[in-house]
Amino acid sequence: MAVTEEHRYPCQQCGAELRFSPGQTVLKCDHCGFEQAIAPEGSADAGPWAKPLKTKAFQEYPLAKGIADDLPASASIEVRSTKCPNCGGVVEFQGASHSTECPFCASPVVVDTGTERKIKPQAVLPFALDEPAARRALVKWLGSLWFAPNRLLEFTRAGRAMNGVYVPYWTFDADTQSSYRGAKGVHYYETRTVTVNVNGKNETRQEQVQKTRWYPASGNVSREFDDVLTIASTSLPTRLGDGLEPWDLSQIQPYTPDYLAGFQAEGYTVALADGNTVAKAKMANVIREDVRRDIGGDEQRIDSVDTSYSAETFKHILLPVWMAAYKYNAKSYRFLVNGQTGEVQGERPWSVWKITFAAIGVAIVAGVGYYLYQKYGQGG
Repeated sequence: MAVTEEHRYPCQQCGAELRFSPGQTVLKCDHCGFEQAIAPEGSADAGPWAKPLKTKAFQEYPLAKGIADDLPASASIEVRSTKCPNCGGVVEFQGASHSTECPFCASPVVVDTGTERKIKPQAVLPFALDEPAARRALVKWLGSLWFAPNRLLEFTRAGRAMNGVYVPYWTFDADTQSSYRGAKGVHYYETRTVTVNVNGKNETRQEQVQKTRWYPASGNVSREFDDVLTIASTSLPTRLGDGLEPWDLSQIQPYTPDYLAGFQAEGYTVALADGNTVAKAKMANVIREDVRRDIGGDEQRIDSVDTSYSAETFKHILLPVWMAAYKYNAKSYRFLVNGQTGEVQGERPWSVWKITFAAIGVAIVAGVGYYLYQKYGQGG
């Protein structure tokens, strides 16, 4: 069984902890400014059946092996983690740390005494934006919200630091062959005579009416899917995670814990098989569009699609997200900033007072408008 990995990064000059510097390939000491380059790290031997990636020195694993829990020992790692009792997020602890604050809801979290075996990340997309840049993006987004509480902007401008978290994702590759049955609709037009009333008089007119002829259609389509992305976290709403897309996955690097120095990492809570189910639903939507194009015509009707999958592989990767949790009226609200692009997603509270005052203002304006219309608009 793999042993728990602990990584510490003491500064060679002053002994303080180094942390990864977003947008660079160095570890930096916030105390004295010393910088240390991150050495490239490839994957350990993953077995004769592992599939090398096209552009990086890490590997994708056969999906069937992963679902059957038949991966080599080098593909897994023992981690110390705990589940947040408030939101369910799984926070992994780095080095000698035994307690932290949940980055998803700001609740205190204390580590359990045990460890858990997890599939080791094969790749990581390093942070490109630092915390000040992420904060600027969040403040700009919050400033565009209507009826947001004033305390919300004060919260972000007050200087409370955002949490940099590597969020777990699955990616899936597959070659697909799909046979389909359906129908192709071709439009044609017929002329009919109708009677319409124009200024009190009936008039007879000719008009074109669109109709559709349907023809049986069947065939085959194929597609190679690469890096179909699904979030492997249940602590974040899917709509927020999906809203952070797109990610430029051409920038992912072979996993090394150096990129995690000074940041938190979330453990995956979506099983590999469940993530694959979500990915296949995404693939199915793309395949249906391929089928529609193959059928052609003006309209398409799809009765059935039968898809076979081959060369199925997966990766466990970590993607960078800046997070802030804000409590308003005893409820937690989460804000996410894509650590690569600056895209912002969030759950926003509403100010009841602002909405009330706005409604009163609208009512007053409407009342004044009605009064002026009654007084001056009639009888002119």
